[in-house]
Amino acid sequence: EAGEFLAGFRSLLMATVSADGVPDASYAPFVRIDDNAFYVNLSELATHTGNLLATPRVSILFLQSEDDSKQLFARKRLGFDADAALGERDSPRWCQVMDLFADKFGDIMELIRPLQDFKLIRIQPRSAVYVRGFAQAYPLEGSELEQLRQVHDL
Repeated sequence: EAGEFLAGFRSLLMATVSADGVPDASYAPFVRIDDNAFYVNLSELATHTGNLLATPRVSILFLQSEDDSKQLFARKRLGFDADAALGERDSPRWCQVMDLFADKFGDIMELIRPLQDFKLIRIQPRSAVYVRGFAQAYPLEGSELEQLRQVHDL
């Protein structure tokens, strides 16, 4: 069920923190491949990019829309505690992920892909919690977390 919920999203919400401990909430479009990680392509001009490079821990969240929720106090959500790592520009993995971004998000990637200030960040989950509603929180670790690997763009 958590995998089906995740499949309905094209962007993620993220919480990062600066080296000085200043928090930042933001979002980014993402893609996934077969390694259970989320990939985001972020401009160095964005606060969250500097935060991820300085403090490579991130919390990401997928949250049911208010319009689709019967009870705003019990919206479905899937949250991850994760590590972030900078991808190597022009590596085979970078090229694979950029091609996937182009397939998923279209022509905008022709503009973004060559921009040197954009950095590919790999977000690797450590653990997750899927919340279906009141008193329905399910930690996902180990094999359960690995099952989400089946939900990807490739």
